[in-house]
Amino acid sequence: MKLDILAFGAHPDDVELGCGATLAKEIAAGKKVGIIDLTRGELGTRGTAETRDQESEAASRILGASIRLNMEFADGFFINDKHHQLEIIKIIRTYQPEIVLCNAIKDRHIDHGKGSQLVSDACFLSGLLKIDTKFDEDDDTWQDPWRPKQVYHYIQWQPIEPDFVVDVSQFMDKKLDAVMAYKTQFYDPKSKAPETPISSKNFTESITYRAKDLGRLVGVPYGEGFTVERYPVVNSLFDIK
Repeated sequence: MKLDILAFGAHPDDVELGCGATLAKEIAAGKKVGIIDLTRGELGTRGTAETRDQESEAASRILGASIRLNMEFADGFFINDKHHQLEIIKIIRTYQPEIVLCNAIKDRHIDHGKGSQLVSDACFLSGLLKIDTKFDEDDDTWQDPWRPKQVYHYIQWQPIEPDFVVDVSQFMDKKLDAVMAYKTQFYDPKSKAPETPISSKNFTESITYRAKDLGRLVGVPYGEGFTVERYPVVNSLFDIK
């Protein structure tokens, strides 16, 4: 299955928090979108890897993603090396996305910056002819090289200044529904689990007020911001809103 967009997150819920409304908007417009989680979030304080699996499936259904896979890399300990790059290259070559979205370039959680660089490096390497990969080692078919046209990084904990903002005003409700599918992770006044930086009521409210603030800056109700690796090109000044 060829995809238009492939969104990567170091942990289940990264994609929903960082670019969930943008994905919902593109899916509503008919684009095929996939989500790849690098780890199962097994080191998370609240919940388990198994509950995160269930929650990510529910979130995917809410967003309408075409596929969702988990690479099962080691939470907290995966590295940006040849082994991990080749595994990501296999995914990129299999689904041939035009656009890849990935973690923030730097962030509070060490996996976010690592995951961002890992995916970005793999996107470049995936276009090299002399790197041989097979999606399934039992299959004799070698994969063709493929390099996405664009790699964009969503914004997470840190208030990184975006290079562009997507108007997601009609899709915030769907984003919030997808985020809250991770019931073990976010604010629940009845929960007896230990508190974490993302389990507070303030954090849950910040999902909306940060999107409102980005929207305020560009003149729409809600926005999601992204940073770029290379300058986007427009055909006309009138293409820019």
